[in-house]
Amino acid sequence: MLQRRRFIQTASLGLSTLFTQNLFAKNNAVKKPIVISTWKEGINANKAAWNVLRNNGRALDAVEQGVMVTENSINCCVGLGANPDRDGYVTLDACIMDETGNAGSVAAIERIKHPISVARKVMENTPHVMLVGEGAQQFAVAQGFPMEPQILSDSARKAYEEWLKKSEYKPKVNIENSGAFAPNKLSNGNWNHDTIGMVAMDAAGNLSGSCTTSGMAFKMHGRVGDSPIIGAGLYVDNEIGAATSTGLGEEVIKICGTHLVVELMRQGLSPEAACKAACERIVKRNKGNVKDMQVGFIAINKQGEYGGYCIQSGFNFAVCYGDDHNELIDAKHLMP
Repeated sequence: MLQRRRFIQTASLGLSTLFTQNLFAKNNAVKKPIVISTWKEGINANKAAWNVLRNNGRALDAVEQGVMVTENSINCCVGLGANPDRDGYVTLDACIMDETGNAGSVAAIERIKHPISVARKVMENTPHVMLVGEGAQQFAVAQGFPMEPQILSDSARKAYEEWLKKSEYKPKVNIENSGAFAPNKLSNGNWNHDTIGMVAMDAAGNLSGSCTTSGMAFKMHGRVGDSPIIGAGLYVDNEIGAATSTGLGEEVIKICGTHLVVELMRQGLSPEAACKAACERIVKRNKGNVKDMQVGFIAINKQGEYGGYCIQSGFNFAVCYGDDHNELIDAKHLMP
């Protein structure tokens, strides 16, 4: 009799737990379509992406159209209006990935306005994943992309002239952030950006992602960060979720950051928890010496849940899943 009573109690507990889980699932129903992107510029980028998604468009088209808005910006930290490298050249990186695992990328490309679209052409029209430098530029021109003038924007020219006063070629990564004219850090202490990453899920439940950047300001000529590297700056697994990153690309590369985030979601972590764990991995790898280092991740999973996390305060990301819902969220952070 006692055993029967315990069985009934256990069964009741199981039904209660199942009911609670079902209720939780209903209250957190799949948000689709949905698009999220890095930084304040993501608000405008999301608008363009949402115009695709709200009309039952493909997530791949949405993430391309979305970040093209940022690439079009003048005097921004993305695109041809961005700060140059140490030799005065603006070099751009971008990658894109669709729901079937196909990917395309370009790195260190010059004088092409929309590297994200060139990356898509690499994915769709070549047997390769990545083209770089002069070869990427030649491919872009062959695909019909016009060559733009090699002219710095006003803000980039002023920043470059200021940097040239010292031209400190120090081995320390991200040393430019310490100066008063630092391109990646605002005067109030908040981190600015040189990247926009975007991941989206369309009405059909398919995922895609994109990432485009001018890279670190005053970088060594030829430097490439995480943004155009599949598994570092961007990763999409249509069974699990998608993630993108921003910040100090060298650190993201060393932990295969976005691939790590997606794999952690595969193990059951929420998008926010997976992003946090990836940030913790970077902090641990650097033995806590991350005072002058910023990395942020954002992710969505197959259930339409989203999240982000960063090392330092100041990183935010934009979320859009409705005509009247496109908001900027301050990401949680590890360091006080």
